[in-house]
Amino acid sequence: MEKNLENYRKSYDKSELKEENLLANPLAFFQKWFNEAEESQIVDEPNAMTLSTIGLDGYPKSRVVLLKKIKEEGFVFYTNYDSEKGQALEKNPKVCLSFFWPALERQVIIKGEVEKVSEEESEAYFNSRPAGSRLGAIVSHQSSPVPNRDYLEEKLTELEKEYQDKEIEKPTYWGGYLVKPFSFEFWQGRPNRLHDRFVYQLSNKKSWEEPVRLAP
Repeated sequence: MEKNLENYRKSYDKSELKEENLLANPLAFFQKWFNEAEESQIVDEPNAMTLSTIGLDGYPKSRVVLLKKIKEEGFVFYTNYDSEKGQALEKNPKVCLSFFWPALERQVIIKGEVEKVSEEESEAYFNSRPAGSRLGAIVSHQSSPVPNRDYLEEKLTELEKEYQDKEIEKPTYWGGYLVKPFSFEFWQGRPNRLHDRFVYQLSNKKSWEEPVRLAP
């Protein structure tokens, strides 16, 4: 089956990114763009990010996860440590994050390495979640085969009864990761495909180099 998409066209003309607009710290500039995405009210789930890892089979894999905290050290998300992505991160902590906000014609690409957050931080976030989400984390042995949808629904119903008057404790296999960035690339769509691109690199794991403009 063939479908020709050659006539798909879009002109990017909503904004621009100049050297004088940038900040010395790329994390601070990311926070600025993130705030603008939030405040625009035209970006659905501005915290949705594509996480790319290298799997145990040696192939890259990308999936959308939700950013849950921006810290001075980097970006925090939560998942099942025994899942496919958790196993991939255990073997190879190098990752790439991508935020795409098409309504603003902006993209941010971040390279970094992950480490697990503390058990206390994971527990605090887990306990802040709705009861259904906490039970869902127990029901779902993420990435493992299941016979059908009913199997999951029945397990959830069983747990709802079991934990009706009990505290829902965080499973040991569930928790957070901190992505510690060493590279940021900011992309702003511009007319005629002459987009604005700037990349920051971390020097000696200590300080950020001056941003460099890249050809689009």
